[in-house]
Amino acid sequence: MSLDPTPIDRAPAAGAVLLSGIPGSGKSTVAAALAARFEAAAHVEVDALQEMVVSGGQYPSPTPNPEADRQIFLRARNACLLADSFARAGFLPVLDDVVVRRTHLDFYRAALTSVPLHVVFLAPGPTVAWQRNLSRPKVLDVDWSPLDEAMRTELGGQGVWVDNATLTVEETVDAVLAATGLASAAEASYSPSV
Repeated sequence: MSLDPTPIDRAPAAGAVLLSGIPGSGKSTVAAALAARFEAAAHVEVDALQEMVVSGGQYPSPTPNPEADRQIFLRARNACLLADSFARAGFLPVLDDVVVRRTHLDFYRAALTSVPLHVVFLAPGPTVAWQRNLSRPKVLDVDWSPLDEAMRTELGGQGVWVDNATLTVEETVDAVLAATGLASAAEASYSPSV
């Protein structure tokens, strides 16, 4: 191993993907599978950044909480800093976060500008999302289905929407790649596991 400094950055990634949807929509699973389609990519799971807060952390809740709202933007800022670093080093960042308000989406768009940002909403509907929530290891005890209507009302004309209610993870990834135009940037040698 050499102790000489090595340049970190190179040709930037083809873009970045912000994958959103209500809890249970498949964001984390699809984000990881999407990142795996590229030769060089990183999955930035925004919930994991919130979990880095050892004390004083507050998660969103159905009741108004200004501190939790502040921390939503803090974790979004840190996600964008991390995504920008990966993108400048040639790794396509795939971020997953629950984004249901225009101000939150605008924050992402303003903070992550080093590469084109592709915004994708997974929208299986609240019933399917709740069923998926109940079948996963980390079951949420709050029914976040009202966020579906809020997201559709406030962000309906933004980004790309993928109804993944009846799609497999791989089919959803295919739909995201086609809708964002990133299919050509995906690894040519990719072959789904059988």
